[in-house]
Amino acid sequence: MDYKKLIIRGISYSQTQSGAYALLLEHEETSVKLPVVIGNFEAQSISLGLEKDINPPRPLTHDLFAQFVKNTGFKLESVIIYQIKDGVFFSNINFKNPLTEEELILDARTSDAVAMAVRFDSPIYTTSEVLNEAGILLELEENPKLEVEEAEQTTSDFNDLSGISMEELEQLLNDAVKEEDYDTALRLQEEIKRRNKKIE
Repeated sequence: MDYKKLIIRGISYSQTQSGAYALLLEHEETSVKLPVVIGNFEAQSISLGLEKDINPPRPLTHDLFAQFVKNTGFKLESVIIYQIKDGVFFSNINFKNPLTEEELILDARTSDAVAMAVRFDSPIYTTSEVLNEAGILLELEENPKLEVEEAEQTTSDFNDLSGISMEELEQLLNDAVKEEDYDTALRLQEEIKRRNKKIE
Protein backbone atom coordinates (compact mmCIF):
# COMPACT_ATOMS: atom_id res chain seq x y z
CA MET A 1 0.00 0.00 0.00
CA ASP A 2 1.15 3.54 -0.79
CA TYR A 3 1.48 5.16 2.64
CA LYS A 4 1.75 8.92 3.13
CA LYS A 5 4.37 10.20 5.57
CA LEU A 6 3.23 12.61 8.27
CA ILE A 7 5.17 15.06 10.40
CA ILE A 8 4.11 16.57 13.73
CA ARG A 9 3.22 20.23 13.34
CA GLY A 10 2.19 20.92 16.92
CA ILE A 11 -0.23 20.41 19.78
CA SER A 12 -2.85 22.98 20.79
CA TYR A 13 -5.52 23.17 23.47
CA SER A 14 -8.98 22.19 22.23
CA GLN A 15 -11.43 25.08 22.34
CA THR A 16 -14.48 22.82 22.07
CA GLN A 17 -13.62 19.86 24.30
CA SER A 18 -12.63 20.60 27.88
CA GLY A 19 -9.40 18.94 28.92
CA ALA A 20 -8.61 17.80 25.37
CA TYR A 21 -5.88 18.79 22.92
CA ALA A 22 -5.51 18.72 19.13
CA LEU A 23 -2.44 16.96 17.75
CA LEU A 24 -1.74 18.36 14.29
CA LEU A 25 -0.06 16.02 11.80
CA GLU A 26 0.82 17.13 8.27
CA HIS A 27 1.48 15.27 5.03
CA GLU A 28 4.96 16.39 3.93
CA GLU A 29 4.28 16.56 0.18
CA THR A 30 0.80 18.13 0.01
CA SER A 31 0.64 20.04 3.33
CA VAL A 32 -2.70 18.37 4.07
CA LYS A 33 -3.20 18.57 7.82
CA LEU A 34 -4.64 15.80 9.95
CA PRO A 35 -5.99 16.96 13.36
CA VAL A 36 -6.33 14.29 16.04
CA VAL A 37 -8.08 15.05 19.34
CA ILE A 38 -6.07 13.62 22.26
CA GLY A 39 -6.17 13.73 26.04
CA ASN A 40 -4.10 15.82 28.43
CA PHE A 41 -1.79 12.98 29.52
CA GLU A 42 -1.07 11.95 25.91
CA ALA A 43 -0.41 15.58 24.90
CA GLN A 44 2.07 15.93 27.77
CA SER A 45 3.74 12.63 26.89
CA ILE A 46 4.13 13.52 23.20
CA SER A 47 5.51 16.97 24.11
CA LEU A 48 8.06 15.43 26.49
CA GLY A 49 9.00 12.87 23.85
CA LEU A 50 9.68 15.67 21.36
CA GLU A 51 11.75 17.63 23.88
CA LYS A 52 14.73 15.29 24.13
CA ASP A 53 16.45 17.45 26.75
CA ILE A 54 13.61 17.19 29.27
CA ASN A 55 13.67 14.09 31.45
CA PRO A 56 10.90 13.60 34.02
CA PRO A 57 12.11 12.47 37.46
CA ARG A 58 10.15 9.22 37.08
CA PRO A 59 9.44 7.50 33.75
CA LEU A 60 6.03 8.07 32.20
CA THR A 61 4.06 5.07 30.95
CA HIS A 62 5.32 5.56 27.38
CA ASP A 63 8.92 5.88 28.62
CA LEU A 64 8.53 2.63 30.54
CA PHE A 65 7.13 0.78 27.54
CA ALA A 66 9.83 2.23 25.27
CA GLN A 67 12.52 0.95 27.63
CA PHE A 68 10.88 -2.47 27.70
CA VAL A 69 10.84 -2.60 23.90
CA LYS A 70 14.54 -1.68 23.73
CA ASN A 71 15.45 -4.32 26.30
CA THR A 72 13.75 -7.01 24.23
CA GLY A 73 15.88 -6.10 21.22
CA PHE A 74 13.01 -4.75 19.13
CA LYS A 75 12.96 -1.44 17.27
CA LEU A 76 9.88 0.62 16.51
CA GLU A 77 9.90 0.70 12.73
CA SER A 78 6.83 2.85 12.04
CA VAL A 79 3.35 3.94 13.06
CA ILE A 80 0.48 3.56 10.59
CA ILE A 81 -2.78 5.50 11.01
CA TYR A 82 -4.79 3.17 8.82
CA GLN A 83 -8.45 4.07 9.38
CA ILE A 84 -10.90 6.65 10.69
CA LYS A 85 -14.33 5.48 11.77
CA ASP A 86 -16.99 7.65 13.41
CA GLY A 87 -14.35 10.30 14.07
CA VAL A 88 -11.96 7.84 15.76
CA PHE A 89 -8.50 7.13 14.28
CA PHE A 90 -7.13 3.57 14.31
CA SER A 91 -3.39 2.93 14.33
CA ASN A 92 -0.81 0.15 14.31
CA ILE A 93 2.68 0.22 15.83
CA ASN A 94 5.14 -1.86 13.80
CA PHE A 95 8.11 -3.39 15.65
CA LYS A 96 11.01 -5.41 14.29
CA ASN A 97 13.90 -7.31 15.87
CA PRO A 98 16.98 -6.60 13.68
CA LEU A 99 18.74 -9.79 14.84
CA THR A 100 15.93 -12.29 14.32
CA GLU A 101 13.96 -10.36 11.64
CA GLU A 102 10.88 -11.05 13.78
CA GLU A 103 8.09 -8.54 13.21
CA LEU A 104 5.37 -7.54 15.65
CA ILE A 105 2.31 -5.38 14.91
CA LEU A 106 0.30 -3.95 17.80
CA ASP A 107 -3.05 -2.18 17.61
CA ALA A 108 -2.92 1.14 19.50
CA ARG A 109 -4.69 4.40 20.09
CA THR A 110 -3.22 7.00 17.75
CA SER A 111 -2.14 9.21 20.65
CA ASP A 112 -0.20 6.32 22.24
CA ALA A 113 1.28 5.32 18.89
CA VAL A 114 2.57 8.85 18.24
CA ALA A 115 3.90 9.12 21.82
CA MET A 116 5.92 5.95 21.14
CA ALA A 117 7.05 7.05 17.67
CA VAL A 118 8.62 10.27 18.99
CA ARG A 119 10.63 8.27 21.52
CA PHE A 120 12.15 6.12 18.77
CA ASP A 121 12.34 8.89 16.12
CA SER A 122 10.22 6.59 13.97
CA PRO A 123 8.18 7.70 10.94
CA ILE A 124 4.40 8.14 11.09
CA TYR A 125 2.33 7.21 8.03
CA THR A 126 -1.30 7.22 6.97
CA THR A 127 -3.33 6.21 3.92
CA SER A 128 -4.81 8.31 1.12
CA GLU A 129 -8.25 7.28 2.33
CA VAL A 130 -7.65 8.73 5.81
CA LEU A 131 -6.22 11.95 4.37
CA ASN A 132 -9.21 12.33 2.04
CA GLU A 133 -11.66 11.66 4.86
CA ALA A 134 -10.18 13.78 7.65
CA GLY A 135 -7.43 15.94 6.13
CA ILE A 136 -7.61 19.72 5.93
CA LEU A 137 -5.95 21.68 3.12
CA LEU A 138 -6.15 25.46 3.16
CA GLU A 139 -4.36 28.20 1.26
CA LEU A 140 -5.15 30.99 3.67
CA GLU A 141 -3.49 33.76 1.68
CA GLU A 142 -5.65 33.13 -1.39
CA ASN A 143 -8.99 33.34 0.42
CA PRO A 144 -10.33 36.90 0.67
CA LYS A 145 -11.50 38.18 4.04
CA LEU A 146 -15.28 38.14 4.17
CA GLU A 147 -17.22 40.92 5.82
CA VAL A 148 -19.45 38.72 7.97
CA GLU A 149 -20.85 39.92 11.28
CA GLU A 150 -20.89 36.38 12.68
CA ALA A 151 -17.14 36.12 12.13
CA GLU A 152 -16.66 38.07 15.35
CA GLN A 153 -17.95 35.03 17.22
CA THR A 154 -15.55 32.21 17.96
CA THR A 155 -15.95 29.16 15.74
CA SER A 156 -16.75 27.02 18.76
CA ASP A 157 -19.96 29.03 19.30
CA PHE A 158 -21.58 27.33 16.30
CA ASN A 159 -23.44 24.20 17.32
CA ASP A 160 -25.96 24.21 14.46
CA LEU A 161 -24.28 24.76 11.09
CA SER A 162 -27.42 24.35 8.97
CA GLY A 163 -28.19 28.09 8.85
CA ILE A 164 -24.69 29.11 7.76
CA SER A 165 -23.90 29.63 4.07
CA MET A 166 -21.08 27.79 2.30
CA GLU A 167 -19.13 31.03 1.97
CA GLU A 168 -19.41 31.65 5.71
CA LEU A 169 -18.46 28.03 6.48
CA GLU A 170 -15.29 28.38 4.43
CA GLN A 171 -14.40 31.62 6.24
CA LEU A 172 -15.05 30.00 9.62
CA LEU A 173 -12.85 27.08 8.54
CA ASN A 174 -10.03 29.52 7.73
CA ASP A 175 -10.50 31.25 11.08
CA ALA A 176 -10.48 27.94 12.99
CA VAL A 177 -7.17 26.93 11.41
CA LYS A 178 -5.64 30.34 12.13
CA GLU A 179 -6.73 29.96 15.76
CA GLU A 180 -5.32 26.39 15.78
CA ASP A 181 -8.77 25.10 16.74
CA TYR A 182 -8.42 21.98 14.62
CA ASP A 183 -11.27 19.93 16.05
CA THR A 184 -13.71 22.72 15.12
CA ALA A 185 -12.02 23.00 11.73
CA LEU A 186 -12.58 19.29 11.15
CA ARG A 187 -16.26 19.63 12.06
CA LEU A 188 -16.67 22.57 9.67
CA GLN A 189 -14.91 20.71 6.88
CA GLU A 190 -17.16 17.68 7.36
CA GLU A 191 -20.20 19.96 6.93
CA ILE A 192 -18.70 21.45 3.75
CA LYS A 193 -18.01 17.97 2.35
CA ARG A 194 -21.53 16.85 3.23
CA ARG A 195 -23.04 19.78 1.34
CA ASN A 196 -20.78 19.27 -1.67
CA LYS A 197 -21.90 15.63 -1.89
CA LYS A 198 -25.54 16.81 -1.99
CA ILE A 199 -24.73 19.12 -4.90
CA GLU A 200 -23.09 16.25 -6.82
